[in-house]
Amino acid sequence: MLSAWAGALVPVFSDTSVTGTGHLARPPGTGRLLAANHTSFFDPVLLLGTLHRLGVRPAVLATAGLWRVPLLGRALTREGHVPVHRGSRRAPDALRHAADALAAGRDVLIYPEGGLPGYRASHDRPPGRLKSGAVRLALSTGAPVIPLGHAGARRVSSGSRAKQLAGWATAPLRRPRVHVHIGPALRLDTSDHPVTTLETALAEAWSAAVRALGEGADGARASG
Repeated sequence: MLSAWAGALVPVFSDTSVTGTGHLARPPGTGRLLAANHTSFFDPVLLLGTLHRLGVRPAVLATAGLWRVPLLGRALTREGHVPVHRGSRRAPDALRHAADALAAGRDVLIYPEGGLPGYRASHDRPPGRLKSGAVRLALSTGAPVIPLGHAGARRVSSGSRAKQLAGWATAPLRRPRVHVHIGPALRLDTSDHPVTTLETALAEAWSAAVRALGEGADGARASG
């Protein structure tokens, strides 16, 4: 249900286009790790909604604080999303539950950077250094990793709390352009430098999204 709601909200708050959708093709029953850059409070809605419209319903690794929100917490649990208890003894539980989802053939959406960037400007910046969790999960399960790069989400929501609220309130009128690029799947291996490999792939997917916005995206419209 959350994915469906996100799918309905994306075209209300943005003019979103997508490229690289062919990279989502897969054999039935294969769980994939979808690794995305994280820039804004809007991008979880953006990615869930965009993937929903492409027929993908991933389990999402999200901060455990969301489970304390009335009704939302129940919905997150019901739909099999995974709470991340950062800085606690329960932190390793997230990767274990994510591995279970992958083993069951479900896709898992993860933000390898961890949290949101600290800057307040509305423009995009390249993805930052990655934490090791996504790589460890991919190596332990053998799941393919698909990089998801997006640009423009900060045009919907960024800056101070007041600016973020104003951004959400005015976005339906502005409908800022946002682009999501889906990169090719990769297999991480301990023989190379897996963190660097994923950083490069995610940076390339993000760069493709930035170029699409700058040049006028010709991708499929998520708002259609």
